[in-house]
Amino acid sequence: MANTILGVDIGGSGIKGAPVDLTIGDFAAERVRLPTPQPADVESVVKAAGEVVRNFDDATHIGVTFPGVVVGGVVRTAANMHKSWIDAPAADLFAAEFGRPVVVLNDADAAGIAEVTYGVGKGRAGTLLMLTFGTGIGSALFLDGRLVPNTELGHLELNGKDAEDRASDRARQDDDLSWSAWAKRVQEYLEHLELLLWPDLFVIGGGVSKKAENYLPHVQISTPIVPATLQNNAGIIGAAIAAVAAR
Repeated sequence: MANTILGVDIGGSGIKGAPVDLTIGDFAAERVRLPTPQPADVESVVKAAGEVVRNFDDATHIGVTFPGVVVGGVVRTAANMHKSWIDAPAADLFAAEFGRPVVVLNDADAAGIAEVTYGVGKGRAGTLLMLTFGTGIGSALFLDGRLVPNTELGHLELNGKDAEDRASDRARQDDDLSWSAWAKRVQEYLEHLELLLWPDLFVIGGGVSKKAENYLPHVQISTPIVPATLQNNAGIIGAAIAAVAAR
């Protein structure tokens, strides 16, 4: 496949990659997934990402997402990864492993970029906040379709804790919550964000977006709230968009 554009999505539980057809905003071939090494230190994760990428040796553009703040290709926070990632030159490390240039960005920002380009956020004016619920809570904030990067709103304090420690999908599983009980925590978190940002739309992404019917009916807030169209594929697609945009 000529001029293959590859997206790689690094998460707390899995590292996923697939070539992306940007004319349609979907995978151009089957996704490859490996478990995220534990501990998720720099050396182990870079090596595992390399194993994923080597399934697509014809890739000419590669974008990689990371669950933390990324500034100029350097990781600044790593709440759900090994502390060795803090201040790691991720773009350089991945480029050395893959043998070609790499663009690295926050994972929720990548997912948001995909949704605004191809999904439920396309053409939306005003303030849109996408939230990804998984191992943690990622956030991507847009004003009239333009990204405000690295917001990391999952780390807002809520009842004396990081919001993601109460309302992430991991918290739902760890605390053995029913969907309706978890929805109450999500609602509390979203109400907090409403007071801070007054968004025009919430978009809910991450793995739980595939099960929106189980919890969204229990969330009663003023702001419209919809599940992400691209669901858990958004990170890979957004990484591919970023890889091309950077060239």
